Amino acid sequence: MQSADATLEEKVVHDVFQKRRNKTKWLIYKILMITLGAILMGVGLELFLVNNRILDGGIVGISIIISQLTPAPLGVLTFVLNIPFFIIGYRKIGKHFALFTLYGIAVMSAVTLILHDFEPVTDDLLLATVFGGVTLGLGVGIVIRNGGALDGTEIVSIIINGKSPFSTGQIIMAINIVIFLIAGLVFNWDRAMYSLITYFLAYKVIDIVISGLDESKSAFIISHHHKKIGNEIIEQLGKGVTYIDATGGYSGDIKKSDFCYYISF
Repeated sequence: MQSADATLEEKVVHDVFQKRRNKTKWLIYKILMITLGAILMGVGLELFLVNNRILDGGIVGISIIISQLTPAPLGVLTFVLNIPFFIIGYRKIGKHFALFTLYGIAVMSAVTLILHDFEPVTDDLLLATVFGGVTLGLGVGIVIRNGGALDGTEIVSIIINGKSPFSTGQIIMAINIVIFLIAGLVFNWDRAMYSLITYFLAYKVIDIVISGLDESKSAFIISHHHKKIGNEIIEQLGKGVTYIDATGGYSGDIKKSDFCYYISF
């Protein structure tokens, strides 16, 4: 009996240590990936965009405008302006998300401070727009995929999204359009338009990093109106539909189900 109790106790202790080890591995992996994403964003900002007066959106975009008009460093502005949003995120969304976000913003701000005096990789505005947007998208996508964010507007949009009919993307888009309009007034409209291209490139790359290159989705719809639903899917969405016989587990009734599969690029 004592031997069995000892074996059970050893198993419990082993399980506890295993869970702690797995949690530690998970935390280290998340921190490394958020570090990588934050570094990429800092590189995209300082080596491609800022010195060419091309903006990112959100708090970072506001920080870039202020840094161009005042002696305040971009890294300091980005960190300070994001602090209120970190506090909101901590209260409204969750501890892990808020702490990962604070860490990511701190790393990104440090990278921008370190790279501030470096010359941009290119003075060609189109190249800076393309490579800056892609680098930003990779960085932000990696951070979001691993449970954090790099800009306060993302936190605000997540909170507003839960209380309004607008999606997170629509809210961020609205905020950024206002910022790009301000950029057009402060700098010139060419820079504002390049900034808009950068934003769209970054947005698409973020989407790919989070969801993958091919986002596959499928849906089963069980209904007595399968023909009508199927026709609407084919005509309105242009997607294929397969009809499958389905038997109710409780009633034993045979019904038709629609199966729709599509790939979104």
